[in-house]
Amino acid sequence: MPTKKLRTIAVIFGGRTPEHEVSIVSARSVIEGLKITGNTVVPIGITKEGQWLLGSEAQKLLEGAAPDMEHATEGTILPVPIDGTFASSVAPRIRTLKSLDVVFPVIHGPLGEDGSLQGLFELANLPYVGANVLGSAVGMDKAVMKRLFIVAGLPVAEFITFVKGEWLRDRRTILKELSQLTYPLFVKPANMGSSVGISKVHDHKQLAKAIALALTYDRKVLVEKALKGARDIECSVVGNDFPKSSIPGEVVSSNEFYDYDAKYVDGKSQAIIPARLPKAMMRKIQDMAIQAFQAIDLCGMARVDFLVHGKTIWVNEVNTIPGFTPISMYPKLWDASGISYPRLLDELVTLAIERHKEKQGLSRTYAPKVAWHKK
Repeated sequence: MPTKKLRTIAVIFGGRTPEHEVSIVSARSVIEGLKITGNTVVPIGITKEGQWLLGSEAQKLLEGAAPDMEHATEGTILPVPIDGTFASSVAPRIRTLKSLDVVFPVIHGPLGEDGSLQGLFELANLPYVGANVLGSAVGMDKAVMKRLFIVAGLPVAEFITFVKGEWLRDRRTILKELSQLTYPLFVKPANMGSSVGISKVHDHKQLAKAIALALTYDRKVLVEKALKGARDIECSVVGNDFPKSSIPGEVVSSNEFYDYDAKYVDGKSQAIIPARLPKAMMRKIQDMAIQAFQAIDLCGMARVDFLVHGKTIWVNEVNTIPGFTPISMYPKLWDASGISYPRLLDELVTLAIERHKEKQGLSRTYAPKVAWHKK
């Protein structure tokens, strides 16, 4: 029997995002899971100020402590990775980028999950876990995502979206348009995760305040009709061109909706796995999860969230870097589907390497018949 190849994997966490703390907890679990199977893990932390850290300083960030930037030793602080400095500054600690088999980004939200970090990996020609630049960007932008779901024939809740400039210039017109939606409503930053900046409003008196809150996190706002009595159903997806979906599970929130506190803080929300749904509806949700995954050109992984009421199913959103904390639904759903946490991580790394290898086969040059560009 051939010996399994052990890999050197960089896990990037933290970041300039309101989900910074969630990222740290996810990264701890990912690093532990990767080490269980014998891989070498290189933690790379990013502070809330955008400073990249290696070694002991990255470890401090991973443990929830403040890095000592003033007394940090040489080689533990990286310049912002622009114009090739990433390769030269990481080299003293991990010798060369060639020593990395893959990068595992575990930064949730903007500047980590939205395609910006993935673009850096593409420029550095590094294999990385998860969605590509396009899929990451669309998966972060709820407004664009939902429009593509509609094109793909997937049902979504009724919504209206606008940007900050439109709101400041003519809020009366926007409020008139929003009056077409019936309360209660969800007001969301279009680009954000973990329910940060989201409000559930029950009348027009609460609307302007909720919009102001959403605009503190993003320039684009999505206002969506709340579906009364709908259940929160989630389904995990893994794969590249031929993805597969886990059994669906249900989240029963401890609060009025599944907000940040209900997800991470109070510990009172419940996960029901598998969801208590008819078998035919379970299969339909699994199929719709794959359709949503493919509708926005995803690869690697995603958690697809649904709203279910009676026999009606709506696609809510996807998360391209879902939580990997001990209580996160993405790994729990796969575990209940027969794929353990370490095996899941291994599969994600393998998918990243396969995707990168496929891209390496593409031509990146073109030789014109006439040298028209020369003087």
